[in-house]
Amino acid sequence: MLCRKETNRARRCPLSAETTFDDTAGPATHHTPHSLHTALLRIAPAVGLFAAARLTGLLLMSAWAWHIGRRPRAILGRAWDADWYMLIAEHGYGRVLTWPGAVQNDLAFFPLYPGLVRGLSYAVPDRITSGSVGLLVSWSAALVAAAGIYAVGERLHGRRTATVLVLLWGLLPHSVVLTMAYTEPLLTAFAAWSLYALLTRRWLWAAVLAVLAGLSRPNGIAVAAAVLCVVAYELVRGGRGDPRLWAAAALAPTGWCGYVLWVGFRTGDPLGGYFAVQRGWTSTFDFGAGAARVVRDIALRPVALPLTMALLIVLVSVVLFALLVLARPPAALLVYTGVLVLITIGGSGFFESKPRFLLPAFPLLLPVAVALTKARPRAAIAVIAALAGLSFGYGTYLLTLSPMAL
Repeated sequence: MLCRKETNRARRCPLSAETTFDDTAGPATHHTPHSLHTALLRIAPAVGLFAAARLTGLLLMSAWAWHIGRRPRAILGRAWDADWYMLIAEHGYGRVLTWPGAVQNDLAFFPLYPGLVRGLSYAVPDRITSGSVGLLVSWSAALVAAAGIYAVGERLHGRRTATVLVLLWGLLPHSVVLTMAYTEPLLTAFAAWSLYALLTRRWLWAAVLAVLAGLSRPNGIAVAAAVLCVVAYELVRGGRGDPRLWAAAALAPTGWCGYVLWVGFRTGDPLGGYFAVQRGWTSTFDFGAGAARVVRDIALRPVALPLTMALLIVLVSVVLFALLVLARPPAALLVYTGVLVLITIGGSGFFESKPRFLLPAFPLLLPVAVALTKARPRAAIAVIAALAGLSFGYGTYLLTLSPMAL
């Protein structure tokens, strides 16, 4: 096979769904766990570390919020976009707010998350608010996402690196979003497990999860892109007789495309209606022109801290993406992450929210996780402790003191 390089450890073509990295910790074995119990035992330590990190950040934020006279549950469950989602869950679509230079239509928000909140609300007592139900959905999704990130990391690099990868994801400066009634945890959960399904050649599972990801957030299209890329390669390589590949290719983009078309028909412009709604929010894809103007403003005059931090996080993400490319990951991870980074950099509007848009791009952390696994324990602990301090402190600032929407 021309794309295989003969080394001490054979390595498949980067487009192959079975590509593995070289790592001193060793890749995970590729057999199916004997039982769900065994799988949970393998995943539990990493998910436990993630939960401990986010719970610590949540407690610190809550303590400060109470100190300044604010209610933590209201901050987490009804602030900014969370309020839009809860209103959709309670009343359906139809809310439009008009501001100077902007028309905010709730059709910009994808339906799966508020649909889950609405459905679960019927199963809980009436005294439990939709905001609390939204937090339950988000927190559960964050744990499922952490498990999926571990599964991907373990398959590529082994248990130690996978555990560090999950912990890093929970200690990002903007990981406080994972404890809010936002959709990033839900998208990441579907994305991580869809990527794992691609790595293990479960084409239909990958496509179904891509459909759900596409119904979760606008950038959920990145999951469908990963599925289509890998499936296309498998078809070209000789899998044209496998009906599962054709079904996966047809199914993967239907979630995202279906909602975009539904908004278009509802607004009277089938192909352009959704994008017109996004323009009303001053959100368009302009290949980075709008972001460049914000960067110029940051360089020339004093700006709020979230803008400066957003710029630093985006720049670091670009560097991490370059390192990921050099590591030659499986095509599924590279395409998924590349689309997320492209959407984030190329989109205009809400520059301060760009770090949040990158939260689902967990493969960016793989080079760091590998490096920390190989580093001396004292150095690794120092780096993780510094990240924890930044995450807890900056997360508290974002939710309690920041003048800008998250």
